[in-house]
Amino acid sequence: AHRAVPGDSAKLKPKALRDVRAEHIGQLVTVRGIVTRVTDVKPQVSVATFSCEACGADVFQEVPKRTFTPPSNCPSCKAALPPTLQPRGSRLDKHQELKMQEMTEHVPMGSVPRSMVVQLTGERTRTAGPGDEVSITGVFMPVAFSGWKGMRAGLIADTYLQATHVRQHKRTAAAEMADEEAAEKVRELREDEDVYEKLALSIAPEIYGHEDIKKALLLQMVGAPTRVLEDGMKLRGDMHVCLMGDPGVAKSQLLKHICRLAPRAVYTTGRGSSGVGLTAAVHRDPVTNEFVLEGGALVLADRGVCLIDEFDKMNDQDRVSIHEAMEQQT
Repeated sequence: AHRAVPGDSAKLKPKALRDVRAEHIGQLVTVRGIVTRVTDVKPQVSVATFSCEACGADVFQEVPKRTFTPPSNCPSCKAALPPTLQPRGSRLDKHQELKMQEMTEHVPMGSVPRSMVVQLTGERTRTAGPGDEVSITGVFMPVAFSGWKGMRAGLIADTYLQATHVRQHKRTAAAEMADEEAAEKVRELREDEDVYEKLALSIAPEIYGHEDIKKALLLQMVGAPTRVLEDGMKLRGDMHVCLMGDPGVAKSQLLKHICRLAPRAVYTTGRGSSGVGLTAAVHRDPVTNEFVLEGGALVLADRGVCLIDEFDKMNDQDRVSIHEAMEQQT
């Protein structure tokens, strides 16, 4: 098993996904991106145990890959009967696979965002979820195709990242308040009468003016509690902001600043952030061969802020599909 010290992985400069090339195979690299899809945590056999029914001897076989060939006979008594697999005696490790997509700012003009498969094992599972902005350190490994696909691929191999360390880039509000110094600053600001103006002016201070717009964006990030009335009617607390203006009045700059500021935010243009558009799409999982749902920009920004630039250039189908999510928050 690979093991890395978090301090050492922090020294590696994060690379964009399209900068990881063939010469990095077998090397320790750090890549930065957004998690778009996460599979369930499932047990994976690392040491298989077989028992012989003739003499009762146990045979242990290490499983370094996804597939393995069981022994055909017992090495102790050389019986013709193959040993039977004992799942209770085998060693199973936690295994999870996630798909990571490169950041929006790393994608050249006119290109499609690239993605990479990352495999997590042991305690590194459940350290990232869809929509999280992470830097993952691991060994860039090749894996040969198997079966009919391997016969067609020939010498071409697929690649994946065997993760050794996962680092989150944005802390949640609960993690921020756990920091005593940050909590003390929040208590000081609570006593200030001009806290509303100060917080609004601290949004994109390099952009002059636009105080009302900054206040609206601040209120959208803070939000309001969702109210459930006595008769069961639900009133959503989230609000939506539409910025309209002439070219060059810093609309996109304000959106990008909110994207850096909010604990959970996804910035996308009208054509969609991930390759699945704004809502969701169905894909076939290459590992389990099952149909899985891959979330789009709205799903990745759940309980956060979704920033859609160039709203007028969106497809009509996408625009209609997000209306229901904006109204009912479902």
